[in-house]
Amino acid sequence: MWVRHVVAEGPGGHVLLYVDRHLIHEGGTKALTRLVLAGRRVRRPDLTLATADHYVLTSPGAFAGDPEVSAMVETLARHTAEQGITYFGVGDERRGIVHVVGPEQGWTLPGITLVCGDSHTSTHGAFGALAFGIGSTEVEHVLATQTVWQRRPRVMRVTVDGRPGFGVGAKDVILAVIGRIGAGGATGHVIEYAGTAIRAMTMDERMTVCNMSIEAGARAGMVAPDETTFAYLAGRPFAPRGESWTRAVAAWRGLATDPDAAFDREVRLDAGEIAPTLTWGTSPQDALPITAHIPDPGHIEDPARRQAVTRALAYMGLRPGQPLQGLAVDRVFIGSCTNSRLDDLRLAARIVRGRRAVVRAWVVPGSGLIKRQAEAEGLDQIFRDAGLEWRQPGCSMCVGMNGEVARQGDRVASTSNRNFEGRQGQGARTHLMSPAMAAAAAVTGRLTDVRTLGG
Repeated sequence: MWVRHVVAEGPGGHVLLYVDRHLIHEGGTKALTRLVLAGRRVRRPDLTLATADHYVLTSPGAFAGDPEVSAMVETLARHTAEQGITYFGVGDERRGIVHVVGPEQGWTLPGITLVCGDSHTSTHGAFGALAFGIGSTEVEHVLATQTVWQRRPRVMRVTVDGRPGFGVGAKDVILAVIGRIGAGGATGHVIEYAGTAIRAMTMDERMTVCNMSIEAGARAGMVAPDETTFAYLAGRPFAPRGESWTRAVAAWRGLATDPDAAFDREVRLDAGEIAPTLTWGTSPQDALPITAHIPDPGHIEDPARRQAVTRALAYMGLRPGQPLQGLAVDRVFIGSCTNSRLDDLRLAARIVRGRRAVVRAWVVPGSGLIKRQAEAEGLDQIFRDAGLEWRQPGCSMCVGMNGEVARQGDRVASTSNRNFEGRQGQGARTHLMSPAMAAAAAVTGRLTDVRTLGG
């Protein structure tokens, strides 16, 4: 895939890669404005898709909390219209989180290069695409040339075999992976996820795994396309049709890694040994089974790691040796480009059905189309009956750019992908976990082993 997309060789091992698909959101507004001010036009508007997600409010009613955000979204709408770019804006049911919308529309396809000015572009690797985040200057470069300069990454294979136990899903698997290799464990690599547990996952689950590749330092994460991939894409608005579909599937079948391919690094996990997993600290690598206890920095030899753990415990308000299970939470957030798809909402609904939330809990679907389908299945009513808030699509509390944040000191059970200090609001304490675990926290008010609730 890499070789097929090289346009030119450059100095220092850099190559100019052709970009098959480009996704932009409000973060791309400045790049679009610079392009326009320079008197240039978008090179391939037909290969660019835009939506509004980060700054749009998810509460019903007004889409923006302040005039500056309104202006940003309106500027994106104006520029995309002038440049001939397809745009899913406010009021369009297809609008949603950019990493949910792309796959949902069949914009994301196997074998392509796909970029976006957002680090979680790694999500799209679930389809066998080479997908990675780029900076604002690179966004402008892609808009003008449909190419981007890159250095060839190393390759790493993460194999997860076996059958996960009850209550263990894709989020638990990827948190276990990151907990094993660390936040910098895949730096400079593209990860290929393989093994029977990965192959058994739905596309929604594979997207969850690939989404968090960046949290292990990887440039991208990928899964070889297979029948599950093809079934998901068939009939999507931007997917090939008719004879083109037949030729495309035949080509996609040839993308799988050769059996004797060599990787720069190999990691293996047994899915059967993974328990429901969540984070205790301020990095996704601070992940442990729900049955574990908070680590003691006094038992850590590496001084840098000992200092990091000490700081994380202070920020999170935790004590060494404290059990994770039973820790009281103040809020629950189910959403984000990691866990806002139908599979995630169905999973959470199964847990809260017939129960009642005892803390404030938000459910934020990833797109308008997911919201509509969830409502058709009655999931929204299950959430409402249980006392959870059913909101409009968007990034919401994952990043808090739209002002939807937790209060100082709030402990949040969250299905998002980052638990950095202040990520979900100044002083907010985020515990990353699966939709099932977040739902369990909502109805118990505590970090809870979802396996004890059944469902």
